[in-house]
Amino acid sequence: MIWQQTAAAPPPPTIHNAILATLPAAELARLQAQLEPVTFARHQVLTPRERPIDQVLFLERGYATRIALMEDGDGVEIGLVGREGMVGLAPALGAETEIFEVVAQMPGHALRLPLAAFQEAMAQLPAFHGVVSRYVLGHFEQVAQTAVCNSRHQVDQRLARWLLMALDRAEGDSVPVTHEALAIMLGVRRASISVAASALQRAGCIHYERGRITVTDRPGLEAAACECYAAFRRGNERLTRPSLTCHPAMSGRPPSPEQAGAAAVNMA
Repeated sequence: MIWQQTAAAPPPPTIHNAILATLPAAELARLQAQLEPVTFARHQVLTPRERPIDQVLFLERGYATRIALMEDGDGVEIGLVGREGMVGLAPALGAETEIFEVVAQMPGHALRLPLAAFQEAMAQLPAFHGVVSRYVLGHFEQVAQTAVCNSRHQVDQRLARWLLMALDRAEGDSVPVTHEALAIMLGVRRASISVAASALQRAGCIHYERGRITVTDRPGLEAAACECYAAFRRGNERLTRPSLTCHPAMSGRPPSPEQAGAAAVNMA
């Protein structure tokens, strides 16, 4: 895996990752010196499956998809991660390897924490341990809800749900994605994606150009999505609701995952 390290040695002056942004100032300060800013490219594998893990990534910009791969190389998305979370769940559960592959869906950057430093922080920093544990639980709730969604709802509903989840983790009103990629992520044929995308475009919810989908009517897209999108949002809000001693600049309340980018916190 080839990483592009940023030119500046210290971490950026603000934090956009929701896990780190919820930490008390004292715990954040202890992590600061060990957080290394890195950038990643679209389609870069952030965590290969069944490989030893030596780092954890707290996404600051961009988003990635967690994919369950079959022996023949086919796969299906089982979860999304953006600025609300982290890449590298296995160490939080005491495991050494990931069983799923994590692939970036758009360029972005993250704060990288070496595995040894992550394990030390989990053992010594109670607020960090708590918020990481809640995120891991919440992410696997997302995985379970995704399985239900894929088995019960129509492709156009699932496509609307996925676009909203991606948009919550991107910047602006569009996401870079192809019909081929959507077919893999939703576990359907490409032709099914074309039919669903055409229906949403005719309804005025989206505009599709090759390789990019722009949301033109978000309320309409939310109305077209299945109930799972609202469930995902409620789950994310629940994860940030428990009382924690937060960074003073956060006005006493952690940001929701969808608002993590806007609720930037000074690291100093």
